[in-house]
Amino acid sequence: MATAQADLRRKTGKSELRDPRGGERTPKDALRSLPATIAWLQREGLLMETDVPVSGDLELTGVQKHFDGSYPILFNNVKGYPHLRAITNLFANMDIVDRFFGYENATDRTRKLSHALTHPIPSEVVSQDEAACQQDVITDDLEVNKYILPIRHTHLESEITIGSGNSVVVGERFWGGSHIGYNRMNFRWGNVGTFQISPGSHMWQVMTKYYKDDPVPLTICFGLPVAATLLAGGGFDYVVLPRGGDELGAAGAVQGFPMRLVKARTVDAYAVADCEIVLEGFLRPRDKRYETKEAEEHDTQGRYHFHPEWAGYMGKAYKAPTFEVTAITMRSKSERPFIYPMGVHMYDCNNIDTTVREAAFFELCERIQPGLIHDVNIPFPMTDWAGAILQVKKRLKTDDGFVRNFLAAAFSCSSGLRLCIAVDHDVDIYSMDDIIWSLTTRVNPRDDVWSPVPGGAGQTFIPSERLTAGNAQWTAMNTRFEGGMAIDATVPYGFENDFMRPVYPIDRVDPARWFDSEQIAKGKQAMKTSSWAEVLSRTGR
Repeated sequence: MATAQADLRRKTGKSELRDPRGGERTPKDALRSLPATIAWLQREGLLMETDVPVSGDLELTGVQKHFDGSYPILFNNVKGYPHLRAITNLFANMDIVDRFFGYENATDRTRKLSHALTHPIPSEVVSQDEAACQQDVITDDLEVNKYILPIRHTHLESEITIGSGNSVVVGERFWGGSHIGYNRMNFRWGNVGTFQISPGSHMWQVMTKYYKDDPVPLTICFGLPVAATLLAGGGFDYVVLPRGGDELGAAGAVQGFPMRLVKARTVDAYAVADCEIVLEGFLRPRDKRYETKEAEEHDTQGRYHFHPEWAGYMGKAYKAPTFEVTAITMRSKSERPFIYPMGVHMYDCNNIDTTVREAAFFELCERIQPGLIHDVNIPFPMTDWAGAILQVKKRLKTDDGFVRNFLAAAFSCSSGLRLCIAVDHDVDIYSMDDIIWSLTTRVNPRDDVWSPVPGGAGQTFIPSERLTAGNAQWTAMNTRFEGGMAIDATVPYGFENDFMRPVYPIDRVDPARWFDSEQIAKGKQAMKTSSWAEVLSRTGR
């Protein structure tokens, strides 16, 4: 037993893990590519690393779930894929993400990211000889699952999934701009796989425009620079990031220098030059196939499990357009490129999806009435696309009305938003305890709660919305959105004194006069069992 543990220690613990908070920002040269970022994480003691082989069948996501919200995890040996290394949990800890891009805190992150969305740095096009992702080019043997690691997240799934790639559309086919986003895939037919597209999304808009035309050339990029991955998580925020917008340019603004693109080898499309692996090919909008054999055998959409989805429930298999691969390009196999698979409805996935949305909601409100919005948070329980908390700082009586405009606009501009809460600046929007307290003490149920968009566009992956389909198949065509719930939990302007929160004298009383440092530290540690007490102690409320 002791020998086994010693051997395990040799295969893990490549570096001593350090506190991710308060360190220096990631240097720009460490943001150019995923390998450069991983090397920086290793140097900073921010990476859990192991040489013990891992399988994509349950093992990878099982390990990830054990450390959900913790350090990035690097697997140097992937069963069945000797040419790959796998990293997960890359965005699971926001203290590390803030260091990537130089954000001081969550509020600073939202404000700076909002600026980046509207001030893109145009991408650069490099030659194919310069592109790391085209060091190896494969056009003859295109069995995708031989090269890309698919995973099975839970034992409930009958088949494997590839969800780690990002679709990239640049130029004319995206109305002159650039798009990057996630689409789940299942390559059941060698070089042909299903390509799921959410109704209303940017890829849905592309598919709709070219539905009757020739197949759409595009690339699927894996192992991207971290800023590109962050922007890929944006979605259903299309007033701020419209079709024709420059999402890769926004990624450039986030990292502080241009993203690099390269012309694909076999199709009229572009890939991110510094990514690890690329699938080149054609989206075929009219070639609809089932995502799993089980759904196909029953000829039924929306009922049989596929993989977990962002709402916190098992996703279902549908008919989806297909993607036909014409080439696989990658960083040299001898360098063992990195792939970034992850579990869905974990902090890793949630942070990617919500961070850009927080900034987009902030920008939306800032456009409606500048200076009123103070911060935005999407807590994990509100899921990736279904909720948001808006924090405002009122200045005039008229701001009472603009807060409600913010809420109505949020629902109108984000398909399927189910819950949006507005609170004042004296509420900690990063504490669900403080949010529940404000709902309990500041909301008039007759006047402050309403449903803004009944019958509007929704999100099919929410089970309660699926139920509106009745006996019909659970597809977007058959479901109806219930309308969502807007809650104004702000204090009416002019009544601030009536809602004054107590402020205890934590800034005037130093506990070190009574207790030594060890007692203080242990006392503070014990407070963590009462989360709201810990939150309130920071402000004295």
